[in-house]
Amino acid sequence: MRRRRWRDGAGVLTVVGQEGGRVRVPLEIAGSYRARTRGLLGRSSVEGAMLLSPANSVHTFRMRMAIDVAYLDRRLTVVAVRTMRPGRLGLPRLRARHVLEAEAGAMGEWKVRVGTRVEIVEGPAEATGGVIGP
Repeated sequence: MRRRRWRDGAGVLTVVGQEGGRVRVPLEIAGSYRARTRGLLGRSSVEGAMLLSPANSVHTFRMRMAIDVAYLDRRLTVVAVRTMRPGRLGLPRLRARHVLEAEAGAMGEWKVRVGTRVEIVEGPAEATGGVIGP
C-alpha cells in the first residue's frame, strides 16, 4: 500500500457516523515538517480541526487552550481519542499515522470515537461542497 502524502493547506474533514450520518468540518492540513511543528501553537482558538501527517504523537507545551486529539491509522480510522490540557506530552500510538487536533469538546460534538472512520478532501471548503455543521 502506497503512503498518502498530504500537502499543507485547507480541506474538509468528514466524520462518518456509525448510524450513517456525516458531519463536515473545515480542516487545516499540516503535511510539512514546519507546519506540523507549528501546529496550533500560539492560537487561542481553532476553526474546525487540524490534521498533522505523518504523526503518531503530539504535545501541548506552550499552548493556550486544551485540545481534543484523535489518532488515525493508515485507513483514517480512529484508534484513540484524548483531551489534553496545555503543558502535556501525549504518548505515541503505534498504529497511528495521522493526528487530528481540535478545540476541547469538539470531537464529542462530532461523535468522533474509537472505530469512527473519517474522510479528508483537500482544497478550500467552497470547492469541496461547503461545510455542514453537526
